[in-house]
Amino acid sequence: MADKTGLVFDSFNFKIEQGKIKEFVQAIGDSNPIYYHEEEAKMSELEGIPMPLTFPTVIDMWGGMNFNKLIEMLELNPLNVLHGEQEYEYFSMVYAGDILTVFPKVVRHVTKAGMDFITIETSYRKDDETVFISRSTIIERHGGGK
Repeated sequence: MADKTGLVFDSFNFKIEQGKIKEFVQAIGDSNPIYYHEEEAKMSELEGIPMPLTFPTVIDMWGGMNFNKLIEMLELNPLNVLHGEQEYEYFSMVYAGDILTVFPKVVRHVTKAGMDFITIETSYRKDDETVFISRSTIIERHGGGK
């Protein structure tokens, strides 16, 4: 497989919706009232209902590129793909109602031990300021289905 380092995906906008935050925290079993009621969030000295720390998964899945498009652009066999690692680096808070502009790109692609490791770094900006960055490593096992 050709090195995918430097591949840039289309940017997109995503509005952080209060209802999606509620669905997300219900799905993960988080009952913290700051995610359900703005008054509770403000009593906790927050500006509004905050985005949960692992919510960027929702943005990535529902905002821009779907799994099939990602697999196509990276030229991967979906039967051999694993999710290897995920990390987030935060610079400021994100709240319900914020609109983010999302910029994903491949920053690393290495092959070792019969597998490709592809790291996608995504920058999330609000009002031209980077508010957080996510890094996701996708692993494609060679063989077994190709």
